[in-house]
Amino acid sequence: MRTTDEALLQLRAGNRRYMGAKHGMGDISPEARLRACAQGQQPYAVIVTCSDSRVIPEAIFSAGIGDLFVIRVAGNVIDDHQLGSIEYAADHLGCKLIVVLGHDHCGAVHAAIHHDPDGYIRFITDEIRLAIGDEKDDYRACCLNVKRSCALIDSNLDIQRMEHERGLRVIGAVYHLEDGSVEFLED
Repeated sequence: MRTTDEALLQLRAGNRRYMGAKHGMGDISPEARLRACAQGQQPYAVIVTCSDSRVIPEAIFSAGIGDLFVIRVAGNVIDDHQLGSIEYAADHLGCKLIVVLGHDHCGAVHAAIHHDPDGYIRFITDEIRLAIGDEKDDYRACCLNVKRSCALIDSNLDIQRMEHERGLRVIGAVYHLEDGSVEFLED
């Protein structure tokens, strides 16, 4: 099992490889599939990210089968479902690093700033509005939204216990669509 620092180093190194890659770099071989099936999953990090089709965590971090426990929801907002998934990955799978990965040019953040959507989309934009307040700059709003999601995870009692007992860590990051880089907001 990797430590929090080792997991973060692996994410950083994977992102550096990705930035110069022309093809996927994670191990998705038949052997990796068989190994993951036989041995179960042992991801080294949880990634909570947006559902945006341009944001592919396994590619961004050059990860393969079984490397990341990925939770995707538009606007990378947090509710009880995401918290339950995070608790499972941390408690039962032993993940020690949780990364909330927002991204620039996020449609959900843009909608929260500039529109008043109807239907179920409103649940997402209302959450984002709680994070961003009156912020009108898309990038700063994205960072505020990531930080709020981190705070919501951190405020969960089981997560707090695991942070104290096991060295679990929650950090925020922003993926930049243009160049593929990941900017970690807290180190």
